[in-house]
Amino acid sequence: MKTSRSAPLLVTPASPSLQETEDPWRFDALGSVRSRDAVTLEALPRARYRSAFEIGGAIGVLTEKLQARCDALLSVEVSRLAQARAIHRCRHLPHVRFQVMAVPDEYPDQQFDLTLVSERACHWSPQELERAQQRILEHLEPGGHLLLVHWTGQSRDMRLNGHDVHDSFRRLSPKNLRHLRGEMDGTWRLDLFERL
Repeated sequence: MKTSRSAPLLVTPASPSLQETEDPWRFDALGSVRSRDAVTLEALPRARYRSAFEIGGAIGVLTEKLQARCDALLSVEVSRLAQARAIHRCRHLPHVRFQVMAVPDEYPDQQFDLTLVSERACHWSPQELERAQQRILEHLEPGGHLLLVHWTGQSRDMRLNGHDVHDSFRRLSPKNLRHLRGEMDGTWRLDLFERL
């Protein structure tokens, strides 16, 4: 993997409003997303997870793949239209639940052994990121895994870039999280943590 920290503006949302767009980043059309998803799944250390939480499920492309490793999966998204596509995509999967939810203002009242934050945290303010970190830590079981995957470019609707987000979580090590794995290429970054 390359370790370049600069990435061109490769993919921008098709619409300025994430809440009103079915597929703002054209996930269905991009081969790079499919290969990134494969690396994401390969990064998971366990064959199965009892209770997984996906923050930023978008149209369900990764959700549909991740569910095969989960006894139960809750996928949340801020866009009702995108989530409607995810629900349709995963309609045959009864162990996958969906909810429109704006993390960190809202958060499910349960514990998880896997939390995946994919692309969503770049849209939080620094204060929202800090609140989200607190909530993630509160609801991630000891020994549970936190997997972050974010694009490292910049677009108008992003408040933070992927490096800002991931570096912020890295600063929680070694007190709250143990960093298990990190990968970067020119367009995305992945970091895996274990809750202490």
